[in-house]
Amino acid sequence: MTNESAIQSFKEYLLHEKHYSEMTVVAYIADIVAFLEFVQKEGFADVLLEIKRERIFGHYLNHLSNENYKNKSITRKLSSLKAFYKYHNKMKHIDVNPTLTIKAPKVEKRLPKVVSSSELNLIYQTIDQSTPLGMRNYLIFDMLYSTGIRASELCGLKTTDIELSNECILIHGKGSKDRYVIIHSKLAETLKSYLTYTRPLLLSKGDTLENKSVFINYKGTSLTTRGLRVILNQLFENAGELIHVSPHMLRHSFASSLLNNGADLRVVQELLGHEHLKTTQVYTHLTTEKMRATYKESHPRAKKI
Repeated sequence: MTNESAIQSFKEYLLHEKHYSEMTVVAYIADIVAFLEFVQKEGFADVLLEIKRERIFGHYLNHLSNENYKNKSITRKLSSLKAFYKYHNKMKHIDVNPTLTIKAPKVEKRLPKVVSSSELNLIYQTIDQSTPLGMRNYLIFDMLYSTGIRASELCGLKTTDIELSNECILIHGKGSKDRYVIIHSKLAETLKSYLTYTRPLLLSKGDTLENKSVFINYKGTSLTTRGLRVILNQLFENAGELIHVSPHMLRHSFASSLLNNGADLRVVQELLGHEHLKTTQVYTHLTTEKMRATYKESHPRAKKI
């Protein structure tokens, strides 16, 4: 099997069987291509599926380290290679998976970054809702923080996914796994107003009124994740906050806000769409940090003299 056909077969597997997003698949394929370029340049091999020696992967990891890649990036690249060779071994394209015993470097665990309450309140207060785009931006911000949905999930929302009467939204998550998220009454009212009055105005700027996407850009077409990031950056710039905020930071803020106010961990897991509880447990470290800070500020024996 040629390199091109091996990579294409793997790509189709990720898209159609694993149901990974296009961005994720692009990242996987880029990692495979980078590895291929390395082994060909160093003379280790010309064909990916003919690589048998584990030490070639060791050389590659050392190369990445020498190129000052962080352990997290190296681990991700190795994960792509492991998935590639595991797939081809499963499909009987190779007899042995050469990456089976390769271990990734240890990655330092970092707490998720969240947006502070004061920063969140400042954004809510400074968004100009007097224009259609301003109204849409307010709804986007409130939707991300109030539901914890991912950027891709927000941009993929269709009008048929909205259930205002039940105050919930059907989310089409990773791996084609659907879930419902709850929306509060104020958000439901804002969403209803947007769908009734604002969205039609934005949609009229495009070439068709048949678009079912909930969020429309200034051109009258579906909002993209890239456009979403531009909007968020502009909101914080308008508020005078010199910080970079991603949609995922608002997702982190959603989870930590719920846990800080007593929400059950498994409920948060369901709302976030995490397959494993372990993924959600990272947010408990945030609540622990808050408890530690409160303790040190409040207990007389813990206060600094």
